[in-house]
Amino acid sequence: MTPTTTLSVIVPVYNEQSLVHASLSRLRVLGDSPLLSSIRVIVVDDGSSDQTPTVLHRFQQSLERENWGEKFVWQFVRHPRNYGKGKALRTGLTLADTDLTVCQDADLEYHPQELLGMIPLFLKSEADAVFGSRFHRAAPRPRDLSPHRMVNRFLTALSNLASRLNLSDMETCYKMVRTDLLKSIPLESDDFRIEPELTIKLAKRGARLLEVPIGYSGRSYQEGKKINWKDGLKALLAIIKFAVSNRIDRKAF
Repeated sequence: MTPTTTLSVIVPVYNEQSLVHASLSRLRVLGDSPLLSSIRVIVVDDGSSDQTPTVLHRFQQSLERENWGEKFVWQFVRHPRNYGKGKALRTGLTLADTDLTVCQDADLEYHPQELLGMIPLFLKSEADAVFGSRFHRAAPRPRDLSPHRMVNRFLTALSNLASRLNLSDMETCYKMVRTDLLKSIPLESDDFRIEPELTIKLAKRGARLLEVPIGYSGRSYQEGKKINWKDGLKALLAIIKFAVSNRIDRKAF
């Protein structure tokens, strides 16, 4: 008999009125996996100021008309104002009750199809966390060294020094983690600093962390990309902060 598991997908959303409907619709592919018996999708509107709330309401109504199958359970939450990706992730995590949890951006840069290749590693190799790397040697990617990729490479190298890991993409959105472990980590960051914080704290907890190649369709700032050089500086300071922090287990506090 094929072993199965359950997955929570937390979707932080901020001002993605043009893309969020298509992004959420692509999650349907997860229902085709024989390895997933249940999928909880937790959509967190992080205080959007455009038409995103209206689009999400329409999408929620469409779920009543369309057949997504018995595997899917949907929850929609809205923050009163914009806090950041980390806060949205932490809000969603309070509602996660499955074996595994992963974050899905509300744009179209990451395709949920890639998540299907990460799930078997939890069932076959007893991984605690699996990162989907956009810059793994086996991952399809452009060959040019864009400024964004160069900053990512620099931050990943510093994070590796702090965590003693050998990752190729610390900043990846696709970090799939065992939910019990994830909930036991005292996460603090409200914004994109959640990426180095989670990586370093997983390493300090001795998590069995694996990395797999994934595809990626990056967008430009003109197309709505939100992370910028200020976030890179914040990530740098976060790596230093969490490299010396011992707040890695809720039970200790």
